[in-house]
Order: sequence, then C-alpha cells, then structure tokens
Amino acid sequence: MKKMIVTMMAAMLVSTAAMAQDAKNEQRPPRKFDKTEMIKHRTDETVSRYKLSDKQAKQLLELNTKYADKMGPRGPHHHGRPGAGRPPMPPKDEKGQRPEPPKDDSKMKEHRKEMEATMKAYDDEIKKIMTADQYKSYQADQKKMREKRRGPRHFDETQKNK
Repeated sequence: MKKMIVTMMAAMLVSTAAMAQDAKNEQRPPRKFDKTEMIKHRTDETVSRYKLSDKQAKQLLELNTKYADKMGPRGPHHHGRPGAGRPPMPPKDEKGQRPEPPKDDSKMKEHRKEMEATMKAYDDEIKKIMTADQYKSYQADQKKMREKRRGPRHFDETQKNK
C-alpha cells in the first residue's frame, strides 16, 4: 500500500512539473519584429565580438542599415525564424502524400545567385571597415556558422573523392 501511494505521488509530482512548463510557454507573448532594433543588435554584437572602434561601429551601423532589407533579421536565409519566407507546404492528398515539388528550379537558382551577390557585396564592404585581423576573425566565424548550418555529414571523407 505504501509503495502504491509513493508511486502515485511521484507520478503526480512529475506530471505537475510537466504541466507547469507547458503553461509557461503558452504565456509568453510573441516577439514583435523591429527592424531598427534588429540592426542595432546585429551591429552591437559585431562591435563587441571583433572589438571595433567607434568610427568602425558607426560605419558598420550604416552598412547594416543599408543591407537590412536585403538580408533580413537573421541573415539572408531566415527572415526572422527558420522556415519563414518559404512558401507553405502543399496540402496532402487523400492518400496522405504531398505532391512532388516542381522540377523547374530556375527561380530558386536565380534567388540563390542574388543572395550570393548580396552577401559578397556585404562582405566586400565589411572588409573595408575592419582591420586585417578583425576581418580574418570575422571570416573564420562565418565559416564556422556555415558549417554549423549544414550540420553533420553522414559519410566519411574517402567517399567524397570517389
């Protein structure tokens, strides 16, 4: 009898804690997107990470303001959150299957070229603002972020050369 009561109390304790966490998440209001706040945050983050001077910080703020519409809140891919900016998934048919994506990817390739050109232009301008050491550190961080976005690869390097 004691074991049953202790087990029930433990189960109630765990379920109460889980319910409390769910309630916390529901109460959080959605964040509103403020473009000027995003620009300032991105600039401040870069200034502190690479120890930019006041003059460099001012130039970077102007640069980030110039590219804010082209690159979005979290860079050119995210537009505020992962998956945003993409068209919604097509509905499933009666069998529960989604239709095949269109084979014509010319729009996607065109958009990718535009984004690459924008990123290159931004990179060229930030290179003019930063010192050689700052820019080298910036490039290393960008490389790490690109690798992190790609995620782990599930094949070894020997397969890559085949």
